[in-house]
Amino acid sequence: MTAPADLHYTRDHEWVRLEGDIATVGITDHAQEELSDVVFVELPDMGDVEKGKACAVVESVKAASDIYAPIAGEIVEINTDLVTDPSKVNSDPYNGGWIFKMKVTDTDQVNELMDAGSYSGMVS
Repeated sequence: MTAPADLHYTRDHEWVRLEGDIATVGITDHAQEELSDVVFVELPDMGDVEKGKACAVVESVKAASDIYAPIAGEIVEINTDLVTDPSKVNSDPYNGGWIFKMKVTDTDQVNELMDAGSYSGMVS
């Protein structure tokens, strides 16, 4: 399991990459391993979302799992590549397998998330 040091993590196994006021969100390597082969991703609607609210779903051959907004903001982009190739969540969870991007009004929210060391300790 990998947890890149430049990302932030939630207890629900989402990761966040903050670049300026845009946060890219996906599920962690640990989460995709637990789910097994991802066969469908229900992408979120564009627009405002509250922190902690379910906004997307990842379905695998084993289970369906809600994806929660790790911070509050406005969903401004979704990864439509996952519609035709949901397996990108498995093969490249931290790059090509991202799920959505948000415009964040308060970037300090990211400081409330775990760093890579804390997340790795939680899942080991």
